[in-house]
Amino acid sequence: MDAKSEELYKKCELNAESGDIMGACQVMLQLMEAKKLEATKDEDQTYLEMAENLKPQDVRKVLEIALKIRESGEIKDTELKNAASKLIRAIEMS
Repeated sequence: MDAKSEELYKKCELNAESGDIMGACQVMLQLMEAKKLEATKDEDQTYLEMAENLKPQDVRKVLEIALKIRESGEIKDTELKNAASKLIRAIEMS
């Protein structure tokens, strides 16, 4: 993990309860559900369920997904990439 990602994770842990961050997480998860995208295989609930039941301790997991989406060459959906970038920016600005 690079230094920038590590810094994001630290900010994420400190500010996970922020309304901006929680909102950005929910938007990205709902969009992933709508687009029928599977960024991770190890989830035992749908992205919509994750968005509806989002807790501050879940934000780190959503950040990991957002980083994968932003860096993925396989995912071409600009709306989803923008949602991931907005979440990352919200955490950077916190």
